[in-house]
Amino acid sequence: MDRRRFTSTLVASALLGSLPRPLWGASTARVARIDGARLNRRLLALREFGGTDSGGTHRLGYSEADQAARVSVTQWMRAAGLTPRVDEAGNLIGSRAGTARDLPPLLFGSHIDSVPDGGNYDGNLGTIAAIDVAQALQEQGRTLRHPIEVCVWANEEGGLYGSRAVSGQFAAHELALTTTSGKTVEDGIRFLGGDPARLDRAVRRRGDIAGYFELHIEQGGVLERTNTAVGVVEGIVGIKWWDVTITGMANHAGTTPMDQRRDAMLAAGRFIDLVNRVVRATPGSQVGTVGRLRALPGAPNVIPGTVVCSLELRDLSDAKIDALFTAITRDAAAIAESTGTSFAYQELHINEAAPSDPLMRRVIADAAGALGVSARVMPSGAGHDAQAIAQLGPMGMIFIPSVGGISHSPKEFSTPEHCALGGDILLHAVLAADATLSR
Repeated sequence: MDRRRFTSTLVASALLGSLPRPLWGASTARVARIDGARLNRRLLALREFGGTDSGGTHRLGYSEADQAARVSVTQWMRAAGLTPRVDEAGNLIGSRAGTARDLPPLLFGSHIDSVPDGGNYDGNLGTIAAIDVAQALQEQGRTLRHPIEVCVWANEEGGLYGSRAVSGQFAAHELALTTTSGKTVEDGIRFLGGDPARLDRAVRRRGDIAGYFELHIEQGGVLERTNTAVGVVEGIVGIKWWDVTITGMANHAGTTPMDQRRDAMLAAGRFIDLVNRVVRATPGSQVGTVGRLRALPGAPNVIPGTVVCSLELRDLSDAKIDALFTAITRDAAAIAESTGTSFAYQELHINEAAPSDPLMRRVIADAAGALGVSARVMPSGAGHDAQAIAQLGPMGMIFIPSVGGISHSPKEFSTPEHCALGGDILLHAVLAADATLSR
């Protein structure tokens, strides 16, 4: 289904209050479900905040569009019987009490900020589905044993700022960093209603939550390619970023013989190839990327004396990331010797690998079985807020297919049927976790 046909289908669904024929069978008609048409209407409505001419969304974390979208999200939370508040880190949280005393809350949600000129589903689906799960529980007269909290994490795309603040992984120096919105993190938190001077009050400890679920589009093509309806995430990869500074000697490009050059760009080119070779030579699903390159002084008639490039490594095992980095730096030393350059590494950012909890995986898989749809266990190659919140308690993550495997693009698309199905899976997983978790 192309985007034009999707839009017309979604508008028709909104008007008729129904969706096209569901992916699951009639035998599951009595199984509890969310209002899929409402979910898709809200997805469409959310695009009004930062929607672009190309059909995508430009709603940067801490931006005016981000703030405006939160007004609608807050209204939807209230309609779902939730009590909304903004915590000190700028996270929007809607809560409802449970029936049992002294149980920690069960959390579910995502984010609504986007990358520059991004899509309409990344984060948005998980947020809207979480609200609709809460609303379905209210409409069906169900009160869980656990308190529930629907979480809209602040500035996920900028580096999981809101969720890392809650999990205690936020560093004080990050307040001064400038975000894509143009605001510093400190000003952005304040802009959304948080209090950057009291971030310690937003921090929770392990055991403070019963568990956490996040529904998300896959952002890859595995589910579509294998004709699978649901992904049960086994874990979220760890991510480490470095700035790599390669230092040689700037000199005249016309008068310096080739055998007397200390060319930092030549060393950088060999380094980029080295990263690819080392990562591919190791069995597994790890990935490595050099995505940014800057040469100084940057003139066509000057041999580059300095090159600064990025290095990013991702894998489900933090130990493997460290082993890859060790192998890369060891072999880069040989490049330095052969080119008359030196290499220096500055670690910029760490997201620790986060395996999902076996119980949370099981309730997601059981939900797919109850609804009669296919599921597969798979890793997440992208970072998510679930990665940070996994430090606090059991985490489970649900994927639905992304058409064409496209994400972070105006062409990002998941069908209305799959979006509704994701909400149903989330509802069943929340109900099962509430009944199963011991605390």
